[in-house]
Amino acid sequence: MIAVVTGASAGVGRATAREFASRGFDVAILARNAERLETAAAELRRHGVQALPLSVDVADYEQVSAAAERIERDLGPIDIWVNNAMATVFAPVDRLTAAEVRRATEVTYLGQVHGMMAALAHMRPRNRGTIVNVGSALAYRAIPLQSVYCGAKFAIRGFTDSLRSELLHDRCAVKLVVVHLPAVNTPQFDWALNRTGWRAQPVPPIFQPEVPARAIFFAARHPRREVWVGSSTVKAVLANKLIPGLLDRYLATAGYRGQLTGERRSADAPGNLEHTVAGDYGAHGRFDHRAHATSWQMAMVRHRAALSMTLGVIAGVGLGYLRSRQSRAVP
Repeated sequence: MIAVVTGASAGVGRATAREFASRGFDVAILARNAERLETAAAELRRHGVQALPLSVDVADYEQVSAAAERIERDLGPIDIWVNNAMATVFAPVDRLTAAEVRRATEVTYLGQVHGMMAALAHMRPRNRGTIVNVGSALAYRAIPLQSVYCGAKFAIRGFTDSLRSELLHDRCAVKLVVVHLPAVNTPQFDWALNRTGWRAQPVPPIFQPEVPARAIFFAARHPRREVWVGSSTVKAVLANKLIPGLLDRYLATAGYRGQLTGERRSADAPGNLEHTVAGDYGAHGRFDHRAHATSWQMAMVRHRAALSMTLGVIAGVGLGYLRSRQSRAVP
């Protein structure tokens, strides 16, 4: 089996590539930083699988398409394609430039569009395969200081829903699923372009990248329309449906406080929007001491069949007990 993961040199993408490799998949990993890709590929090969690192800017469709061609040639038919690459800017809208908005949108939104198109070019003729788009709770509930990222994630939902209907119309068996993530402990909070003057942080509760990695693997192997990861994602999605105006006012304060630490950001801190950032970044960011390694909500989703069966047995036993008591109570 062959899996492709974009944005795989660090963060969620790197953890996801490891998850697939640990399950016996040969993995092609796409990102801009060639050095980190080689390090990541070495990690994957320790699982006894093939790893193909490809330096690609997902904002460029020709690069993505060429990568898909090489993967098919060097590894074999692509079974699963995970669109994970992203870029963001921490800044209020009045401090953004048009070029920054364009670039972050090209990576986060068009990068996934390009991945879907490149994957489908090979999956459609075979009438099989699964595409996993990595979304976010912020695809349903936007927050201040990340307007570009939120806008891109909203757009991914729209494009994905259109494509899903087209696949159904064409009776195409290619599966399409979106996995919406909570706050995750990744390096993006150290290397994302930041115009706030303060160091950024994920809004708690924070999860380790292995949590979404397991969810992405699960979604790829058990496709459904969407998978929401973490109770915080579930709450954000449902609350926005019920009380969006109240959330607007709440986030006007909490959205700033939750994303910014009390530490000043260095004037020479790296920014990876236009160019990749050098350094030995891995899957984890600097928040290991605050991040959760598991999600009870996601565990329930992965094992819902067993959970449903258990609850059914408990309900049946309880109902039988009540009926036996009622029958004994009748004179």
